[in-house]
Amino acid sequence: MTDARPARQGITDLAEPAGLIFDLDGTLVDTVDARIAAWLQTFEEVGIPADRPHVAGLIGADGKRLAREVAEVSGRRLSDEVAEAVDRRAGERYDDINTDPAPLPGARELLALLHGSDLPWALATSSRADQVTVSVRALGLADGAPVIDGSQVNEAKPAPDLLINAADRIGVPGHRCWYVGDSTWDMLAARAARMLGIGLPTGAVSAASLQVAGASVVLASLTELTAELHRRGHLAARP
Repeated sequence: MTDARPARQGITDLAEPAGLIFDLDGTLVDTVDARIAAWLQTFEEVGIPADRPHVAGLIGADGKRLAREVAEVSGRRLSDEVAEAVDRRAGERYDDINTDPAPLPGARELLALLHGSDLPWALATSSRADQVTVSVRALGLADGAPVIDGSQVNEAKPAPDLLINAADRIGVPGHRCWYVGDSTWDMLAARAARMLGIGLPTGAVSAASLQVAGASVVLASLTELTAELHRRGHLAARP
C-alpha cells in the first residue's frame, strides 16, 4: 500500500519571504533555562507545585497563561490580578538570573547581514519590555531595532497579535512573512497570523513537537536559515 500522506516540504520549497520576524528567547538568545529556573523559583515562592517539564513546554506563551495553567494542575484558579503578579515576579527572578545571555550560534551574523539587506525584519517576543533589553544588547543590535514585546499587545502568543503588530511595523503583509521560533506557541501564533512558521529545536521542545504545532519547516540551526537566504539572494555574498 502506498503512503498517501504528502511529502514533508523543505525550506527550499517555501514561498519567497517579503519579511522575517523572529522570536527572541530560545531562538536568538540562549535564555530558556533561565526562564524555566525563574518560573520554578517563583512557583516555589508562592506555594504552587510546578513540574519542570510542564513549565518547559509552556515557555514562550503569555506569562499569565503560563501561571494559570501550572496552577490549575494543582487545583488552583488564579484571578487576573494574581496571575499578573506571579508573571511579574517571575520576570523579576528572570532579571536576577539572566545577566549575561549568550546569542545562539549564527544569531549575530544573521541579524548583522539582515541589517545590511533590503529584507525587512523584526523581533516579536512575549517578554515584558523591561526583560528584553539585556538580550537585545547581547545580540549587538543597534538602538532602534524593531522589537515588539508583550507590553504592546492585549494578548501574547499563541495569539497572533504580536506577529501581526510586527508585520505592520515592517510594512509587510503577514502571509508574506516567515516567522522563526523555537516553541510550539510560536508555531501556533504563526499559523494564526497566516505566516510560514520556521521551527528551531533550540529551546525546550523537540523538532517533532514543532512540526505537530504547525511548523512549515524545522531547521537545526540559524545557520541553515542564513544559508537559504544567501541562496535566494536576500543577503550580501560572503567575502
